[in-house]
Amino acid sequence: MKLYQLHSKQSFPISTSEAWTFLSDPNNLKVITPEHMGFKILSGDDRPMFPGQIIQYTVSPFPGYTTKWVTEITHVKEGEYFVDEQRFGPYALWHHKHFIKPVNGGAEMEDIIDYKIPFGILGQLAHPLLVKKQLKQIFSFREQKLIERFGVLENIKKELYFNSF
Repeated sequence: MKLYQLHSKQSFPISTSEAWTFLSDPNNLKVITPEHMGFKILSGDDRPMFPGQIIQYTVSPFPGYTTKWVTEITHVKEGEYFVDEQRFGPYALWHHKHFIKPVNGGAEMEDIIDYKIPFGILGQLAHPLLVKKQLKQIFSFREQKLIERFGVLENIKKELYFNSF
């Protein structure tokens, strides 16, 4: 089973505190997720983020298919990073690290997602055609929503790339 990695960086003219407040609130996931994904939080969004927090969602990654997704917040360093890991959902593995750090004129938000696709060779074949394409679309949507909300830092290049191991 192949391990894939998505790496994204984006910088905004806001403080790290403002970036943290937005990104660490599970309710804002709906704001930065495309509407066609049918994203809905079922539970776990009723208190500030903490290690051990379980958040349950439903999501429709493909038309006609809705699945439950359960994640656990496994690590939190207030104002700097947090990690969510899938406990149940559409991936064989989902480990998502969110980092926030100060940069000249604002804050940089970095995502590193290590993930595996289920279904063995069929999943590997589906990755470039469906999964990778959809993740690119989701992160492009997220980028636009964050720009609309916070603006853009000039002369800062955004990054989005995939690796496989």
